[in-house]
Amino acid sequence: MSSTTVITCALTGSFDTPKKNPAVPVSPEAIARSALEAASAGAAVVHIHVRDPATAAPSMELAHYREVVERIREKNDSVILNLTTGAGGRFVPGDPDPATAGPGTTFVSPEARTRHVAALRPEICTLDIATMNFGEHLFLNTPGHLRAMAGQIREAGVKPEIEVFDLGQIELARHLIAEGHLARPPLFQICLGIPWGAPATPEALVAMRARLPEDAIWSAFGIGREEFPILAVAAGMGGNVRVGLEDNLYLSKGRLAPSNAALVEKAVSLLAHIDREPATPDQARAMFGLAPRGQ
Repeated sequence: MSSTTVITCALTGSFDTPKKNPAVPVSPEAIARSALEAASAGAAVVHIHVRDPATAAPSMELAHYREVVERIREKNDSVILNLTTGAGGRFVPGDPDPATAGPGTTFVSPEARTRHVAALRPEICTLDIATMNFGEHLFLNTPGHLRAMAGQIREAGVKPEIEVFDLGQIELARHLIAEGHLARPPLFQICLGIPWGAPATPEALVAMRARLPEDAIWSAFGIGREEFPILAVAAGMGGNVRVGLEDNLYLSKGRLAPSNAALVEKAVSLLAHIDREPATPDQARAMFGLAPRGQ
């Protein structure tokens, strides 16, 4: 019998990707439509950022999140929604005073970063256990801010997906679990290939998987050309997987992905070759320790 693997589809992200691939959804309507297509293709979870419809820049507007959620739920009340809280963690040192926030900084309070989660109460939201160089800017998530965000997420009745980009971040996550700020069993997402975190290699995935708590539920993804190689390794190790235009713009070498659904379809096909079936949303709820639908 086949094993079951949860596919998450990360729909749009926050980087300047719409200029590189016009299939990256921008408006709330387009993001919701892409989510529905991904769900129909086999994704049990859709991971959601929002953008300014006029500029395509990343946004934290509650109204945009609300519209996306309502448009998805109008057509599909089964797929699991996973809202980001990564927005608001970017810091760019100013010039000449690096202590002053420079252009591109989005750094805001824990309350501001979780406001949409408290208002919309998705089943899952991300919690990035990461302070690191993230490309050319800083991604700031101090332990104090993480404790505050974890508390606000818990009060909303939402399960955090703990995103880790390197080994030391797993150690901080374990510490927060031991303190009681993150509940057991924890849900982890191992994020590979983001500059300057752990590389998207099987060796890095094996090392990071080995440091997760014994009761951890986990997924992994690689970005760019490593999206599907990491998917195969993660699924073969018994983990769950993530694909989507947030992480990778190409369906194959030199061929832009025409949609998020196309990336999900390729994931489903690859999983079939190693005797894995995509989990339904209700199966994913049981695997992730979420309440059954309607409860």
